[in-house]
Amino acid sequence: MTASPVSPSEPAGPFHVTHRLILAIALPMTLGFLTTPLLGLVNTAVVGRMGQATLLAGLAVGAILFDLIFTTFNFLRAATTGLVAQAYGRGDRREQQAVFWRSLIIALICGTVSLLVSPLLLSGGLWLMGPEPEVAAVTRTYFLCRIISAPAALANYAILGFVLGRGEGTIGLVLQTLINGINIVLSILLGLVLGWGVTGVALATVIGEIVGALAGFAIVYGRFDLKDAPSWASICDRERLKPLFGLNRDIMIRSFVLLAAFTLMTRIGTAFGPVTLAANAVLMTIFLVAGYYLDGLANAAEQLIGRSIGARYRPAFDRALRLTGAWSLGLALVTTIALVLLGDRLVNLLTTASDVRAAAYEYLPWAAVTATTGALAFLMDGVFIGATWSREMRNMMVAAFVGYAAALAVLVPVFGNHGLWAGLNLFLLMRGLFLLSRIPAKARQTFRPAQ
Repeated sequence: MTASPVSPSEPAGPFHVTHRLILAIALPMTLGFLTTPLLGLVNTAVVGRMGQATLLAGLAVGAILFDLIFTTFNFLRAATTGLVAQAYGRGDRREQQAVFWRSLIIALICGTVSLLVSPLLLSGGLWLMGPEPEVAAVTRTYFLCRIISAPAALANYAILGFVLGRGEGTIGLVLQTLINGINIVLSILLGLVLGWGVTGVALATVIGEIVGALAGFAIVYGRFDLKDAPSWASICDRERLKPLFGLNRDIMIRSFVLLAAFTLMTRIGTAFGPVTLAANAVLMTIFLVAGYYLDGLANAAEQLIGRSIGARYRPAFDRALRLTGAWSLGLALVTTIALVLLGDRLVNLLTTASDVRAAAYEYLPWAAVTATTGALAFLMDGVFIGATWSREMRNMMVAAFVGYAAALAVLVPVFGNHGLWAGLNLFLLMRGLFLLSRIPAKARQTFRPAQ
């Protein structure tokens, strides 16, 4: 397929990577991603004000089940970003549209299948989590209502992947804010004001995802030039679908291994008693919030690395790697210092239990340093997604997990929960360093002159 003509506003070929270009992508997405933990806090507060522990527990179990399900489909966002960014770098507007349609179709199919098999997913999830009957009943209500949003939620993955692949961070911010903003407002209105409880919170999510998907589709489709529209045959072309499915497979495996790493930490943490387990959960919340805004720089790396490979311009690749690396490390160090100095206040905000607070203070330095040890891992994920080097990303994740399991086997029996947190930091370091070690060879191979 030949590339379609390139408009002045969409240049192909060599380009200069600047700090301003990086921040134009990273800052909006950082702000957009930070609305996600805010949404979680609001939903928890809405249900928590009803004064029934079973409602809050049921919501928590349901939220975990959706995290497990939607993590499986995170490849829809990541693979779309990498392929669109490379087509953008080539100036191939027709292929950008084709990638969007392929990803959207796959998202809608996966979402519909998830909806159809939702009773089985719910049964399996409840068996896995093993909640008490009263909690399970609340989870069932929440799950069966929220699962209606599955096609729209996965469509939003594809839409966000497309706009990020084009470096349009502001549109990504608008869509994330729209989805989570509607969700927050309706969660308060339906769940608290109208007294619908957990059902109202779930319906708020459904409406937010559907409105976001419709708005996102309208924005993306409205910007398409119909003269560049791909044919149905090219959208369904087997050779074009192979890279997408290959990326999807590798990223899915990588996501499952990452999920297994966090699950293993929680599983081992249960042996230290409920107070330590609760303290670990509080500290993991702090770690995950830090990861949301470090992901903004990873998004910038995805687009710029993918664009440089599409343009076959090594200087842009090297400069994007250096500048995003510098920003990631700098932001991570500032975050670690801030958590060391102010982390106790965050702990106090997240829990009122004095024994949990005391335990969290003890392990807070470990959680604070995860921003620095994890910065390279987050950035390398963005680099490898943009470059579509999914096989290496998958393999290095598996290698890091093996090292992580070995570290836990040695450190936990000797140092207890300190060893558990040390193992997590080693896992983050190994992920980043293993991926970084593969870049020189992969870059030489990717930018090798055509024969």
